[in-house]
Amino acid sequence: MHHDLALFATFTMAILTAFAGGYIARKLGLPTLVGYLLAGLVIGPFTPGFVGDSGDISQLAEMGVIFMMFGVGLHFSLKDLWSVRRIAVPGAVFQMIGATIMGLLLTQLWGWSVSSGLVLGLSISIASTVVLLRGLADNGLLNTAHGKVAVGWLVLEDLATVGILVLMPVLLGQTTGNALENIVVAVLKTAVFVAIMLFLGARVLPWLLTQIAHTRSRELFILAVVALALGTAFGAAEFFGVSLALGAFLAGVIISESDISHQVGAEIIPFRDIFSVLFFVSVGML
Repeated sequence: MHHDLALFATFTMAILTAFAGGYIARKLGLPTLVGYLLAGLVIGPFTPGFVGDSGDISQLAEMGVIFMMFGVGLHFSLKDLWSVRRIAVPGAVFQMIGATIMGLLLTQLWGWSVSSGLVLGLSISIASTVVLLRGLADNGLLNTAHGKVAVGWLVLEDLATVGILVLMPVLLGQTTGNALENIVVAVLKTAVFVAIMLFLGARVLPWLLTQIAHTRSRELFILAVVALALGTAFGAAEFFGVSLALGAFLAGVIISESDISHQVGAEIIPFRDIFSVLFFVSVGML
């Protein structure tokens, strides 16, 4: 196949197989994401026939994470997140510590080193934000009291991920600098990003979208929403070392406080649905 069509072919086959897999899954009474995972297996490198480009699909999958987290943020205000802090904060902390300890103890029975055990424990201590949110949304639980606690829990885990990614090289003995200094820098960068979003972004982003809405151009408004979601996530990852998911979520939370949040939410739905499907397909390809 011509190289110029590689991305197009991967995208097209991912959508076609996801549609077929999702339809079959629904007919069997299974969640559609099961069909999407199987679709990824079909076009993955471990089955015969067409093999998609895992690099291309993984980047498209990141966009799925961004749009999904942005959409979730649109349905949660800062007050909602603050109201669940007494459950989400200790719950997430104890869950991460407990999972890490259990992973470490299990690997000790296997004869692994302590550092390898910690890596495994930390890896399984963080839940998959996209999978859990998709499950909550499909079952109509996202806006319930339990759903809000789950979102607050996941946000805290995303914040903890920043520290874990800094710790990983230390545990593996691959760090070239001072470990404590790296951790402090990562925490400060995250705090700066959150502060900018809460104090500056809360004033600028809703105002900007309102001005775009006044132009009465739906096309321009959609473009502004997509640019805002992708741009904020990219800036968070590139300049502050924060995950794409967390950056997009905070952007959505900021917009949720504005008068045009419902319009923004309606316009982002097609992007969220299509690219989140590609996320599950990419997982299936692994």
